[in-house]
Amino acid sequence: MSYDKNNIFAKILRGEIPCKKVYENDHVLAFHDINPQKKVHILVIPKGEYVDLNDFNNKASDKEIVEFNKAVTHVANLVGAKDKGYRVLTNIGSDGGQEVPHLHFHLFAGEKIGKMVS
Repeated sequence: MSYDKNNIFAKILRGEIPCKKVYENDHVLAFHDINPQKKVHILVIPKGEYVDLNDFNNKASDKEIVEFNKAVTHVANLVGAKDKGYRVLTNIGSDGGQEVPHLHFHLFAGEKIGKMVS
């Protein structure tokens, strides 16, 4: 899967599509999913053009990688998920269920999440 500069997350990053922002820094944007699967469903995305986690880990700077990982934890704290727990999920490729060719982590919280895979 190659990076598509017209994917929905690229459009959100360019300000062409609005989002309900939770957190932003120089390297990361986190916002509420428009079709939440759990009580709390936040998407955390890098601002760089990375297709998936493999692409990100191979091409991103060390600073981007650190900031992205710190942001996931920071967002979990912002939404009050630190004490009761949360799940972070990313899909990679078609077999992994990836629908948008821009790395994104789903952060689920606010209720029992259930089994990993059914």
